[in-house]
Amino acid sequence: MTASAATDRRLRIAIGVLCLIGIGIGGYLTYVHYEGLKVLCLSSGGCETVQSSRYAKLAGIPVATLGLAGYIAILASLAVRGETGRAVGFGLALVGFLFSMYLTYREAFTIHAYCQWCLGSAALMTALAILTGIRVVYGGERPPAPPPAPERPPPARAAKTARHAPQATASGARRRAR
Repeated sequence: MTASAATDRRLRIAIGVLCLIGIGIGGYLTYVHYEGLKVLCLSSGGCETVQSSRYAKLAGIPVATLGLAGYIAILASLAVRGETGRAVGFGLALVGFLFSMYLTYREAFTIHAYCQWCLGSAALMTALAILTGIRVVYGGERPPAPPPAPERPPPARAAKTARHAPQATASGARRRAR
């Protein structure tokens, strides 16, 4: 296995694990929504406030359900080989990241309450956008490196040319004459 294939494999595993965690969060929040249950929340009602806000649905669909679908789609993109799978995964994660940032903005500046589940999902989507982006940039199927250049034999010693021969000097000529 080449180094780039091993790196792609590790990225795919990390992306898969994060998607499974996201599916757990999205599945839980979707279940709670449709069953009419109270969301388990560690803060003082922030989750309830966020989940009951007008921003908790988009076109009548709970955003938790959209997140669940997004995590499933990113996970499914890992099964598509080549550039297409990497590009689709990155596109989905980027849309999820941007939507999560919009919803986090709404939590902070409009709703004035935070949902830990939503923040956790936003953190997961941020990590997924980064990891899928790395997969796109580095790819998983790099062309093989060119073979190393063959070793060259040491250069043959060239015969001394007149240019490199010792020069006769006047003092040298006198010495020989003696």
